[in-house]
Amino acid sequence: MATSTSSILLLSSALLLATAAYFSHRNTIPATTHLHFYMHDEYTGLHPTAALIVAGRPPSPNTTASTEQRRRRFGDIAVMNNALTEGPEPGSARVGTAQGFTVRVSERGAANALTMHLVMERGEHAGSSLAVTGRVDTDLAVRESVVVGGTGQFRFARGYAQSRSYDYDLDKGGVVEVDVYLY
Repeated sequence: MATSTSSILLLSSALLLATAAYFSHRNTIPATTHLHFYMHDEYTGLHPTAALIVAGRPPSPNTTASTEQRRRRFGDIAVMNNALTEGPEPGSARVGTAQGFTVRVSERGAANALTMHLVMERGEHAGSSLAVTGRVDTDLAVRESVVVGGTGQFRFARGYAQSRSYDYDLDKGGVVEVDVYLY
């Protein structure tokens, strides 16, 4: 009986140590894949790739709202089907599509809830996609979202995405630079 209890205690201790070692080093693992591309978010022109689907609530009349807050309102819902390219130029080689939606979730400021799929169409990751979600504050120079999964070569992917406005106009859209780091 004592030998059995000792064996169980020893096995349990080894399992706890292995689990602790795994989780303590998990946050220090360097990114194994880095993707870099430009997202073309166009609200105007011959072929818009993004659209405001639901106009949110206008600012209360008794509050002072900036021009930006009047154009983008709490509850706005926009959808996107934006080209992902190698470079920022309109004619740059296309590598995929960003498909998803954003909801303006801040009554003051520019915070959005983002859900997006980055669908790879060319290159070594063609046929694979990444699922990205998060709170995106467009007032920040660098915005960060979380990669929560993927398909194909990115099945069970984890990581994060950083985006920066490259050349962007709130009324027309523009180009956003995107870096994705996967573990």
